[in-house]
Amino acid sequence: QLAELGVIFLMFGVGLHFSLNDIWKVRSIAVPGALGQTALATILGYGLSQLRGWSAGSGVVLGLAISVASTVVLLRGLMDNGLLNTPHGQAAVGWLVFEDLLTVLILVLMPSLVGTVNGFDWPGLGMTLLKAALFVLLLLFVGSKLIPWLLMRIAHTRSRELFILAILVISLGTALGAAELFGVSLALGAFVAGVVVSESPFSHQVGADLFPFRETFSVLFFVSIGMLANPVYLMNNIGPVLALTALI
Repeated sequence: QLAELGVIFLMFGVGLHFSLNDIWKVRSIAVPGALGQTALATILGYGLSQLRGWSAGSGVVLGLAISVASTVVLLRGLMDNGLLNTPHGQAAVGWLVFEDLLTVLILVLMPSLVGTVNGFDWPGLGMTLLKAALFVLLLLFVGSKLIPWLLMRIAHTRSRELFILAILVISLGTALGAAELFGVSLALGAFVAGVVVSESPFSHQVGADLFPFRETFSVLFFVSIGMLANPVYLMNNIGPVLALTALI
């Protein structure tokens, strides 16, 4: 749970550095790039699974699992090397945002790969797409007016504590609301919230106040990833692991 906070704060902070125009400018790279990478990685992962004698469904799951890049890991690398605000850094972020949208679809498709009796849930897919679109539209058109106005009113109180508390509520509340109400990932919800807040004249102050929270909890995210790795399992399955790593 602490690691999830790291994801939320990191994605919210990245969103603060982006405007809607920045994302729109890189659409010609991000959209075909994300689609192409996802399709190619899925095919390669499926092919590797067939060489090892896996079932078709398992192969597709493996391919889809390696087709989506880790947004948090790549963003951390971009930030540490000062590449986030470069043209290629912005293209990479746009690419990742579109992949996060694809992940929503992938998670909906997954249950159909385990051999459900009733076949594919088309109404469920349609509802998921509708809720995701509703979340983005609601935040961009309503949130873009409400959140900057709210920050302005809070700033006029000259209470630093209240301003920091408002930032935490906006970042965490939007991400959790996106996940619970609209079925969107925490990372994508936090990123869109950050993009909306970036339109506020206090966005730089928001970024400065959020910095210690982002650094602390993002460290815990990487610690939690390391805790998932079992050295004994890796050594016992070193062949398949190295093959999959080489493929990626």
